[in-house]
Amino acid sequence: MSPGDSISLKGSTRTITEFFEYSINSILYQRGIYPSDDFTTVKKYDLPLLKTHDEELKQYIRKILIQVHKWILGQKCTKLVLCIVDKDTGDVVERWAFDILRHDDNNEDGNGDDNVIINPELTQKQIRSLIRQITASVTFLPELTNEGNYTFNVLAYTDAYAKVPLDWGDSNSKEIENGENVQFKSFETNDYKVGAQVSYKQGQ
Repeated sequence: MSPGDSISLKGSTRTITEFFEYSINSILYQRGIYPSDDFTTVKKYDLPLLKTHDEELKQYIRKILIQVHKWILGQKCTKLVLCIVDKDTGDVVERWAFDILRHDDNNEDGNGDDNVIINPELTQKQIRSLIRQITASVTFLPELTNEGNYTFNVLAYTDAYAKVPLDWGDSNSKEIENGENVQFKSFETNDYKVGAQVSYKQGQ
């Protein structure tokens, strides 16, 4: 890896981590997992977005993202999943999955000719479209009727060689059996393509 590659990877990783931060906040707000009073409107990607000002939640999300950033930078993370869980039953009612695919993972001949140059403005435009889809998801997702009684978990898919902190325990994939699936748009950086989808239970 050349110094230029390293700079590109750091930039891509920062872009992805930042996207996750705003996506997590948006989902928690849109789905009413925390009171709306816990969120403040900020401008990002030329969009008005919601971000929590609850100190405990902010620190929790920050702790998650610091570790995820390290994994992505080390090319150890392939997927991030946010699960919305019913506190009473422990059931996963929604599963938001974000796939993190390195461009060179598709390079089957290994000749390294797959360098992708993505205009940062295009990346921002793609992120904007994806965030808009996430925000608009309330129009089709079932209402979470058990108000105030949901929490969330974040899962990270890492390779076998990733260093995993003790507070990140092993977990099953928390798939939703017989759930509905909706695929969203994706965005690309010079190093990665990030896709998103949500799975959910009907008739909650």
